[in-house]
Amino acid sequence: MGFSQDNLKGFVLALSSSAFVGASFIIKKKGLRRAAAASGVRAGVGGFSYLLEPLWWLGMITMIVGEVANFVAYAFAPAVLVTPLGALSIIVSAVLAHFILNEKLHQLGILGCVMCIAGSIVIVIHAPQESPITSVQEIWSMATQPAFLLYVGSVIVLVFIMIFHFAPQCGHSNVLVFTGICSFMGSLSVMSVKAVGTALKLTFEGNNQLLYPETWFFVFIVATCVITQMNYLNKALDTFNTAVVSPIYYVMFTSLTILASVIMFKDWDGQNVGSIISEICGFIVVLSGTIVLHTTREFERSSSFRGSYASLSPTLSARLCNGNGEFMKHEEENLLPDEAVFFQRQEMH
Repeated sequence: MGFSQDNLKGFVLALSSSAFVGASFIIKKKGLRRAAAASGVRAGVGGFSYLLEPLWWLGMITMIVGEVANFVAYAFAPAVLVTPLGALSIIVSAVLAHFILNEKLHQLGILGCVMCIAGSIVIVIHAPQESPITSVQEIWSMATQPAFLLYVGSVIVLVFIMIFHFAPQCGHSNVLVFTGICSFMGSLSVMSVKAVGTALKLTFEGNNQLLYPETWFFVFIVATCVITQMNYLNKALDTFNTAVVSPIYYVMFTSLTILASVIMFKDWDGQNVGSIISEICGFIVVLSGTIVLHTTREFERSSSFRGSYASLSPTLSARLCNGNGEFMKHEEENLLPDEAVFFQRQEMH
């Protein structure tokens, strides 16, 4: 199947988004280090001197540009294509950190990068074509079809059960509770973001969609889902080790987003079985590469600290590192805040 002009635009925008976002964290981290050196107080222990550092603001502007590009990408290309490409920002960050921050990217990390790139290429080659959308009311009819309403109803029921039943009982001991809430809400937020992005695209083309109440309803859904999503993502990151939360959340969020898009926008209608299987295989390769990269970066970050415990008995060392990653989580409390925020962004897209 040929690569349409809209898919090409969405692909370029998603690629640009990953480049800008991945670079932004390196720029911001350089700014944080420079501000900490000047003031003597790290941001991780309550310092705010980085707000006066131009380099940090440059990184923030770069991130905003990347997020806008990602938002617009959904207006042109299906979520099946755009969402998995968010993993490429990890590659950009890892490579730039290797050369700029002297955070060495070892062989396992390089393998993770290659896997992400290879899987992304397969997804791009076999990405489905979207039917042209002429109004937000057309999207509304897709959102109110029985199959998608069943999905939305299931998500709402499951989220309420997790929030009011499982979260109080085992939310702080089972990583799947908080990440599950984020992932389910995230899948709805992406569908609404695509609706709003398409409405704005049509409006800029001269077909004003801001007059329709459906557009503002989708805006409300975006705000509600994103607030809920970020709230429980923060809870997950505060409770569990980032190396545990990030890959699990990325896998769940991306899988549910693709499922929601296939149901609502019927992305796979008209595709042959071979193309669909190729997309799934590419997606699995990207997920595997992301997990490898996350694991490698977290291991490298904490390896020097763990080395100081080499003389301890194996039993004591095991106790220090067991549970929900508490040993590594305490290390993260001393890291710069953007190192943790980086993983939050992955899952938003």
